[in-house]
Amino acid sequence: MCGICGVYSFDHATPPMALLRAMNTTIAHRGPDDEGYHTDGPAALAMRRLSIIDLTTGHQPISNEDGTIWIVYNGEIYNYPELRRDLEHRSHRFATRSDTETVIHAYEEWGIDCLSRFNGMFAFALWDSKSSRLLIARDPTGIKPLYYYNDGRRLLFGSEIKTLLAAGAPRTLDTEALDYFLTFEYVPAPLTLFRGIQKLLPGHVLTVEGGQVTIRKYWDVRARPLKGTEEEIADQLFQVLRESVKMRLLSDVPLGAFLSGGIDSSSVVALMSEIMDQPVKTFSIGFDDKTYSELRFAREVAAHFGTEHREFILKPDGCEIEHLIRFMDDPIADFSIFPTYLVSKVAREHVKVILSGDGGDELFAGYDTYIANKVAGYYRRLPGVLRENVTAMLSRVPPSAKKKGIVNRAKRFVEGASLPQRMNHVRWMMFLGEVEKELLYNGSMTSHRRSDHLLVTQYFDSQEWTDSLNRQLYVDLKTYLVDDILVKVDRMSMAVSLEARVPFLDHNLIDFVAGIPGELKLKGMTTKYILKKSMERVLPASILYRKKEGFSIPMKQWLTGSLRPLMQDMLSEDRLRRQGLFSPEYVGTIMSEHLRGRANHSHRLWALVLFQLWHDTFLTGPVARDEAVVA
Repeated sequence: MCGICGVYSFDHATPPMALLRAMNTTIAHRGPDDEGYHTDGPAALAMRRLSIIDLTTGHQPISNEDGTIWIVYNGEIYNYPELRRDLEHRSHRFATRSDTETVIHAYEEWGIDCLSRFNGMFAFALWDSKSSRLLIARDPTGIKPLYYYNDGRRLLFGSEIKTLLAAGAPRTLDTEALDYFLTFEYVPAPLTLFRGIQKLLPGHVLTVEGGQVTIRKYWDVRARPLKGTEEEIADQLFQVLRESVKMRLLSDVPLGAFLSGGIDSSSVVALMSEIMDQPVKTFSIGFDDKTYSELRFAREVAAHFGTEHREFILKPDGCEIEHLIRFMDDPIADFSIFPTYLVSKVAREHVKVILSGDGGDELFAGYDTYIANKVAGYYRRLPGVLRENVTAMLSRVPPSAKKKGIVNRAKRFVEGASLPQRMNHVRWMMFLGEVEKELLYNGSMTSHRRSDHLLVTQYFDSQEWTDSLNRQLYVDLKTYLVDDILVKVDRMSMAVSLEARVPFLDHNLIDFVAGIPGELKLKGMTTKYILKKSMERVLPASILYRKKEGFSIPMKQWLTGSLRPLMQDMLSEDRLRRQGLFSPEYVGTIMSEHLRGRANHSHRLWALVLFQLWHDTFLTGPVARDEAVVA
């Protein structure tokens, strides 16, 4: 697990070492154990290393035997022992025990097609001096990040946007990306909030050869046709998931698991306990508000499997917001960044590698949005007058302080049901509609209202699926999971130099699950049905069949309490008028409604607060001033 960065000069001038060091310094938190550099002609590579495998001889950059191919690499190739044995039989000689060196020899043997042989999470840059080819690749599901900027003079790339800014990439706000951010609470790829800086899509490879830049897809979900009874499919699923967990236990340093008490993290802990010959180290975060805290469930799982369990209570004064914003180059307004950071911080005191349950919701239909979309079919059959009366009635009822009360659920459902039907379940994942945008946006923002949401909706029609639910899951796998969930886990874990592994996102497991009919994932109103059936052999029913809570925080209460001064400062009338992007009147209205308990605007308000913090930090504030930019 590391951070990488580099430069390619189209004029063939060798990039200066000072530039490379400036870029690499910005991601020291991703790899505090080591650093390395290599320049050759127009290419320059750099990395920071967090040592996990081959602690003594895994220094990067690594080259092949004759020094004609060099690589900097972030991640883990879990099947590298098998690949190494195959390559050694093909006469390749290895100088280290690292998985990084396996990538080089695989490239020598199979060229770019080597990517289809890797099982893991990775982002790497490989320089082939014989072919004068730079190859930059990202893992199939986007667990590891990779950004790039191309101005025709240089191609800059790195694990975080900070590396590109340190090399002189422009700090210009992309207002189209900002519209997406306020709509979905994340920026869908390939956009970022910086105009011209892009994300390399998961399962894609970028090559520079002969002065030409090309990007192509090397992996996509391929559903395997499944045969058998429900019980047989559940049995197969158990074995595939168990093998995925087993592969991710490969490590030369201590490892543990995040444990929320939900089915996904509990499944990972159950399988780890079955495989490992020592107690699993587990880590949980809770809250004083019992309607948000899941610690009782985490404790039940920890006791059931005899784990070495540690937990922490998160309070608003422990969020370290100004500190965290520096790690969120391309921000997400997901409330759960805070518990993710704190649980990572606690875990890092005891382990260097963590396994998480992320991805289970997107594979097995774990979100309420899938149920909402199903219920919406019945709701649309009601007379229009009745639906209008329901909406009017709910608008007069104040929101509940509870995380998921009946009133809060009903309000969110009616709000989503009013959005275009063609958005499918995505409409319940939107936090700013067209009516609100018309009231909120000023200046340059008024021309960037994206009612088509193409970067998200394009995936609905990009694949042929046998049922609508699997199509919806595919969309979430390509958008929300990659650009929200995985960004959150990567940034918050790497902020404390902790490697996070994701067993549910083994691409072989994804292909297998994609072949399971949607009716076995959402059966009636039971989410994750087939996963629950599969895990009945190792998990107690009290964990398997309890209501899903979700990993979130009581933000609506915090904004009226300890975070109120921050909100009022960031969204002050004077600040908004000077900035010119948003209507101070509309922002003042929703702030007032929220503070008086008349409405829950926590998502909209927090997204605006977070954007202002990001704007101050990266466009006008400390990061913009403090970084040494080398042109």
